[in-house]
Parts: sequence; C-alpha cells; structure tokens
Amino acid sequence: MAPSAMSRDKNWAKSLSDAQPVSYWLDDPGKPRPEPALTTAEICDLLVVGGGYSGLWTALLAKERDPGREVVLVEGREAGWAASGRNGGFCAASLTHGLSNGLTRWPDEIHKLEELGARNLDGIEATVARYSLDCDFERTGEIDVATEPYQAAELRDWYEELERRGLANGVDYLDAEAVREQVDSPTFLAGLHDRRGVAMLHPAKLAWGLKRACVELGVRVYENTPALTLRPYGAGMAVRTPYGSVRARRVALGTNIFPNLVKRVRSYTVPVYDYALMTEPLTADQLASIGWKNRQGLGDSANQFHYFRLSADNRILWGGYDAVYPYGGRVRAEYDDRPETYAKLAGHFFTCFPQLEGVRFSHAWGGAIDTCSRFSAFFGTAHQGRVAYAAGYTGLGVGATRFGADVMLDLLSGERTERTSLEMVRKKPLPFPPEPFAWTGIALTKWSLARADAHGGRRNLWLKTMDRLGLGFDS
Repeated sequence: MAPSAMSRDKNWAKSLSDAQPVSYWLDDPGKPRPEPALTTAEICDLLVVGGGYSGLWTALLAKERDPGREVVLVEGREAGWAASGRNGGFCAASLTHGLSNGLTRWPDEIHKLEELGARNLDGIEATVARYSLDCDFERTGEIDVATEPYQAAELRDWYEELERRGLANGVDYLDAEAVREQVDSPTFLAGLHDRRGVAMLHPAKLAWGLKRACVELGVRVYENTPALTLRPYGAGMAVRTPYGSVRARRVALGTNIFPNLVKRVRSYTVPVYDYALMTEPLTADQLASIGWKNRQGLGDSANQFHYFRLSADNRILWGGYDAVYPYGGRVRAEYDDRPETYAKLAGHFFTCFPQLEGVRFSHAWGGAIDTCSRFSAFFGTAHQGRVAYAAGYTGLGVGATRFGADVMLDLLSGERTERTSLEMVRKKPLPFPPEPFAWTGIALTKWSLARADAHGGRRNLWLKTMDRLGLGFDS
C-alpha cells in the first residue's frame, strides 16, 4: 500500500474512534418510558402485534376509522426499538421500492400506485401536524446521484422514459454542474431530483410520537410483551403472552422481520443487515464547504448504493453499501455491530466529501431489514380472514407502512377497496428456498451486483436470469 493510502486509512480509522455502537436516533435523552407489560387477560375488537411503524400506524388508523373500537397493541420490547428506530429517516412516497421496481412489476397499475403513494405521504404529513408529532419532518425531496459515467447516462435515459410515460411530474434531471450546485461532491456527475416525493424525519421520534397519539386515542399499549402463540378462539383469536393473554375479534400482525405468528408467511422474508454512520454536528464552515443548503436526502445509483442526509442538528447520516445476509436467516443482536463495514463506510464517506477531512463519527449501528424477493411489501390474511399481515418492505417502510396498515384494516373489514383491488396487494412474491440454497443464491447475487458496479453496470447471466424470474434484485 502506498504511504498516502496508509495515511488516509489511518485517518478514516481515527474518525471512528469515538463512535458509539448504538443508533443515533435511539440515543436520545427524550426517549419516553415504556408502557407497562401485560399481566392480565385482555379482550378487544382488534389486537395489533408489533410496536414498530407497521403496528403503530395500524392501531392509530383503526381508532381514527372507528373511535369506539377497542384496540390493544403488544410489543415484544419497546416501541420503535428495531428497524423503526434504526433507519435513515427517509420517508418516501413510493410504495413499490422505487418507481423503476414498480414499473417493472405492475406497469398497468403504476399510475394508481404513484397516486396512492403521494396521498399516503400527504397523510403522514397531515398526521404529524394533527397530533403535533415532534419528529423533525422536512419535505425536502431526494436526489439520486450518478458517480460513474454510465450511471449518468442511465439517469438521463430513465428521466426521458419517465417523461414519455407521464411519470416525471416533480422530477428534474440535473447535469454535473446543476447537481453540484445542490450538494458539492467531486464524485457527482448527474442527478435526478424528486422535489416532493420524499421527506426527511427523525425516525425514532416518529415512532414515539405515534405511540403517544395511540395512547391518547385510547389504544391500550403494552410493551415488553412478546406475543408467543396465536390460535383460534371461538369466533375470534387468542394470543398468549408471558404474563397474560389477549382475546380479539381480529388480529393485525406487524412483526416484519421477526418470526411471523402465521408460520407459512416466514419463507417470504429474509433478514438483510444494513449499517450506518452518523457524524458529529458540522460547523457552519464545514456545511458551507459542501453547499448542502436545501437539505435533500441523497442516494447514489450503484447497485451497492449509499444513502445520506442531514439531521436537524446538521450531522450527516451515511449508510448502505454492505447488505449482509446471515446463514440460516437468523436475527441476532450480535449482527447489529460490524466494525469492518463501518471502516468501509468511513472510507467511502471521505471519498465523497474530501473537504470534510477531520470530521469524526459519533454513532455507528446496524440492524435487520425484512427483505422479500420482489423488494416491496406483500399482504395477506389467515384464519378465515380474522388475521391480516404485511411484511417485506425491504428498507423503504418509513412511509409505506402507513399504506400497509390501511391495507391490513381493509382486509380485516372484508371490504373490497381501491387498495385491496391492486395486483400488488392480491399477489405475493416468490418465497425464498431453504438453506443452503437461500444463502448461496443471495451470496452469488451480491457478488454479481458488485461485479456489475465495477464493469459499467453490465449485468451477468445470473442477474439477467434473476431479472427474468422477477426476483427483485434490480434496485
């Protein structure tokens, strides 16, 4: 290794020396105390299992639809402790994990899906205002940036296709000069700016605020109360917990990556671990050096992509790139911390923003994402329609979980709605195969995506086969 490269790597390592291995969002002195655990036998109209976004939105919307409905929510640990408190804080309108994925899978429905997604994001913004949710909500939009010449050409072609299909409303193409006027990195060659389709927010504060709103509406919330079993009970369902039980007419499952109480659903998702860094707050001079004055979220266009954004106190969150699948699909706390990925991310950060040399990282963390083979949520019912579930958001659930909550409530009502009529809602993705085939396939796909990034975006035979099978590895 050349001396300059060795020195640079030492600087990157030094930048991580004070990083705490915990989510910046959850490391907050304003974190609320958990609600008490369930220690009795509850009876209700609707039981919601899971205190992340999926469950919290379901409970809140259920009470808004019918204030007299008796709603109970149980959470195995504390509300927002998992993916809902560890993500990047991008709240996107897209329900399909990006327009490209949606257009490929549901071309006949894509205009309706885009309309529903925009209405869903508007609904989130309205909820933040209605309940005074202090979650740093900023509808600043997002820029997808190209860092290689082939990516710049692909962005231009994609923008022209969006124009032809009438899907470019609110989207601008930025050449190298225009994108660097927005955020100045020597690596940026072009960009697509979605002005209204993405908001930035503090994800843990959103979860805590939703919990508060649920309690104020009369939802009975029990934390540190895992749901252990689910079985029919008369005309309804019964759930057992460590110290109590719940009997409910209907049940909504919002457990996402954690083992679903409907066992047949488990093969549709696998855990993929994602990691992020958070810098110390930037000084005014540091912020001016990168010119990030309009506070958009950013993501690059590689297969192994980064996402990055400013927090309310002008820290930069920098995450992505590595996506780690543990053999057997295990979800374990020890996978949440991965120093080798943090070092890699730090190096990438200073390549993107060399003008920020000397900035240090205060937090470094990871967590599991519930990934399905089509990269966007799927839905269904069990036990003769008395149980509904939603899962598979694949890292884009901050906004889409509200839509998924509405879908679950629609399904439990038994009524056909514009949501339940969608092919996206009616059909499921392909399940993952058992081990060792799942691990081998995912490992080969990761290798192929990295190879494509290194060879001008050219997809090999494996990726082309996955594309033809519709297995979702196109985002």
